[in-house]
Amino acid sequence: MAEKLKRSLGLWDSASMVAGIVLGAGIFVVPGLIARELPSAPWIMAAWIAAGLLSFLGALVFAELGAMIPETGGHYVFLREAFGDLPAFLCGWTFFVVIQPSVTAYLAANFAQYLGYFVSIPPLAAGLGLIVALGAVNYFGIRWGARVQNVFTAAKLLGVAILIGSAWFVPATPAPPAASVTAPAFGVAMIACLMAFEGWSYLSFIAGEVRDPQRNLVRAVAIGLGVCGAIYLLANAAYLRVLTIEELTASPRPGALAAERTLGSFGGTLVSLVILVAIVGSANGQLLAPARVYFAQARDGLFFRRFAEVHPRHGSPYWALLGVSVWSAMFLLTNAWQTLLNYAIFSNWLIVTGVIASLIALRRRQPDRPRPFRMWGYPATAYLFLALAIAFCANTLIERSRDSAVALVLILAGVPVFYGTLKRWTRS
Repeated sequence: MAEKLKRSLGLWDSASMVAGIVLGAGIFVVPGLIARELPSAPWIMAAWIAAGLLSFLGALVFAELGAMIPETGGHYVFLREAFGDLPAFLCGWTFFVVIQPSVTAYLAANFAQYLGYFVSIPPLAAGLGLIVALGAVNYFGIRWGARVQNVFTAAKLLGVAILIGSAWFVPATPAPPAASVTAPAFGVAMIACLMAFEGWSYLSFIAGEVRDPQRNLVRAVAIGLGVCGAIYLLANAAYLRVLTIEELTASPRPGALAAERTLGSFGGTLVSLVILVAIVGSANGQLLAPARVYFAQARDGLFFRRFAEVHPRHGSPYWALLGVSVWSAMFLLTNAWQTLLNYAIFSNWLIVTGVIASLIALRRRQPDRPRPFRMWGYPATAYLFLALAIAFCANTLIERSRDSAVALVLILAGVPVFYGTLKRWTRS
């Protein structure tokens, strides 16, 4: 049984993976949520810029760690190297119990909703069909998964470019007067912006399958995140050009409203199609990447042993992919994702905070370890990002105390699992 996955992904594949996961349907919905908190065009743009810079600082952390430890597993591997098995296991546990299945099921449910605009298929069948189809594609290896990602990323970029460009061929709405905002409101808006940037760290999960990872990981994250940041800013500028703040605030689908304003009835159809394409790309990444975490855990004896198996012909972690697909389908069938999705963002940012601490700890303990890429501006940038991540988690604890408390309970539930039942798991 092979223990390592083949390095099959080039720079474009890797950058497409980042952009494809990050650039989902959020850009068509999130601007309305932000406008409700920040009824001012300059502050709206400031929130997007701040979220982009925060995400970029995080990308530098993962770029250094990924180039230094170019192994499959990403966050899990970094935490294991810095702090040992328990924190690493809790990372994988959190992805398995909270983050990955709830996000994948959420995407599948939304896919079914938007597919309904074009064909009449029972929503549950459509959502399950998406999970099964993407699981089957990735079963045949990372190259097939990458092809799906490349095609759907290119298609969504083209669709979004048409929507953005169309805003400059219609008269602009009058610019609203500047409005003051509060710090808590800006913090809540930042949560929504960071949700739209979610997924930029997922490339580290598949670092063991990227060719020349010391160079390509850094470049791919920079390209993918840069493209997404530019699109978010341009899309918001387009919305603010053709919609008033009041319209942004009132509409549950501001992207569709803006497209109808610029392209007529065709605009609404195009938005629905682009959202469908975006969801497929994001869902593909949500199945493909986290499966590598469970593969790495199982290889270390910290998860079901079968999850460490690699298909002898296709070179995929097929048991891990099967487990991810079945688990996500169960969340969709039971509607568990509707509850657990509220805990995913906070849980993910706790893990990101731990990864930043891993970088600092490894810099101190292993100063001479080869680092093909070093985080720009270290230590100032690392400590700045750590402070911002802690502040973000603290703000979420305050603003969404119940959801955050439940997320902490779910994460800490992994401690007795680690000490009490893990050995029985790993024998199966």
